[in-house]
Amino acid sequence: MNQQTARPQLNDVRAEVAKAVVGQDHAVTSLLIGLLAEGHVLLEGVPGVAKTLLVRSLSEAMDLDDTRVQFTPDLMPGDVTGSLIYDASTAQFTFRQGPVFTNLMLADEINRTPPKTQAALLEAMEEHQVSVDGTTHRLPEPFMVIATQNPIEYEGTYPLPEAQLDRFMLKVKLDLPARNEEIEILNRHAAGFKPTDLVQAGLNAVADQATITAARAETARVKTSPEVLAYIVDLVQATRTSPSFQAGVSPRGSTALMKTAKAWAWLLGREFITPDDVQALVLPCLRHRVSLRPEAEMDGVNIDQVLQGLIATVAVPR
Repeated sequence: MNQQTARPQLNDVRAEVAKAVVGQDHAVTSLLIGLLAEGHVLLEGVPGVAKTLLVRSLSEAMDLDDTRVQFTPDLMPGDVTGSLIYDASTAQFTFRQGPVFTNLMLADEINRTPPKTQAALLEAMEEHQVSVDGTTHRLPEPFMVIATQNPIEYEGTYPLPEAQLDRFMLKVKLDLPARNEEIEILNRHAAGFKPTDLVQAGLNAVADQATITAARAETARVKTSPEVLAYIVDLVQATRTSPSFQAGVSPRGSTALMKTAKAWAWLLGREFITPDDVQALVLPCLRHRVSLRPEAEMDGVNIDQVLQGLIATVAVPR
């Protein structure tokens, strides 16, 4: 498969997902960018904005295996990664795979489970493997965790550990639908649409694992000029000197910004990244890697506003 066939198929995924999900094109694009850049995506939004439906629709449109884990306060690490089970017939322990062994794992409401269980995903997300009792088990490829969380001020939520947050390549905010979008949602439900029945919605698989492999290879060949790479570093270093942030973004964040900018440029049909590509990914790439100082919170500013201010002040290469 070559570049000319891989890109249209991935772009067709958006149209397929739209058969089930109204709006949220930004979220669909972000998930594709995460998949191309071999990263993981954190979706944040209030209940009822189609986070789960979005992931299920993406899996159907790309012919990928998917699992859904409802993260609850009593969920144990082995419930996610798998565990050793005693087989009485052989008098031996055998490994039973957990739901993490899939292509797309939906970690639903990940911030409703304690940090110990959240941390169980760290090895899987970073190394695409699970280690149990000294034995390493490789995960299938492609593998991506798509986690959803409610806003942190909701009751019954645990803040994600910083180490876990940093493993997510993108944090995407899902807004409530606009008036015309919500009317369309009601029209579809009035006509009999059932979110649990994607076959009825007419979703077709327009991409597959071979498409993703080819697209990733093409994305990796997108060119990066020294000037744009320096611009990425300048933006990231500006977060480290900003008086509004407690700590700045690490080199993992700058690498993520470069990789996602390359994926976005490839989706747009270009073989090189521009400062505009970088700027488009600053918020989703960096917003979860920084935290505000208490005095900045008292001033009523939020993280996105500070990042937008940095974009406006850091010199753009010509």
